Amino acid sequence: MADSDILLWAQGVAVHAGLDVTIDEPDVSPVQLQGPKSGKIMQALFGDSILDLKYYWLRELELDGMPLLVSRTGWSSELGYEIYLRDSAHGDALWERIMAAGAPFGLKPGHTSSIRRIEGGMLSYHADADAKTNPFELGLDRLVNLDIEADFIGKAALRRIKAQGPSRKQVGLILDGAPLQGPNTAFWPLQKDGVTIGKVTSAIYSPRLENNIALAMIASEYAGLGTQLTVLTKAGARSATVVERPFYDPNKKIAASETTLL
Repeated sequence: MADSDILLWAQGVAVHAGLDVTIDEPDVSPVQLQGPKSGKIMQALFGDSILDLKYYWLRELELDGMPLLVSRTGWSSELGYEIYLRDSAHGDALWERIMAAGAPFGLKPGHTSSIRRIEGGMLSYHADADAKTNPFELGLDRLVNLDIEADFIGKAALRRIKAQGPSRKQVGLILDGAPLQGPNTAFWPLQKDGVTIGKVTSAIYSPRLENNIALAMIASEYAGLGTQLTVLTKAGARSATVVERPFYDPNKKIAASETTLL
């Protein structure tokens, strides 16, 4: 869920809290190397020691004199790495070095795979979540500790939401009908008995699952598994069923797999 306004938010907090701090973004140029062969390519670039990097861990490295920070993360639900270049003057050199190392493995430049990230239930900021979304709506309760002594912005509001229960919940959907032709580019209304009760935020056809899958935000009372709904797409209405999410590899075994086994 990148591309948020967290920098501006943090700067605003600092100003209005009277803190004497400077907050800015690091001067890094990130490249994502994702997919089942990414471990082999990283091994070609950095040697066998990179295979010890654990899922969601990071390491400071140098490649041909280029200062890097490498993390075992990514927006793909696949085995993957993010490489942060700490000197933008080497941008072209880093790109060419990675592409050369990946050539024997069929590496190609590309964009985020909407199919894989939706299959994995990975959120897109401004689509599946925004500044008005709270963690309880997204099922991220495990990441919220309201019992700590320290105060923080939103603590009281989150306590109220937890006590009352969220009015909305994110769910997974299976949409009936022919395969969707690409991802949705607008929110699709979701209805129950002719009444709009939410919206589809991300939708795509999954060849692996042979189903149209979607993430949606709906009124909590309709979030039960098996609930039948109607989606109003631009091409017409489709029936939909509330299902478990993530749709594929829910425990992220692929992304967290031992690279030495590839």
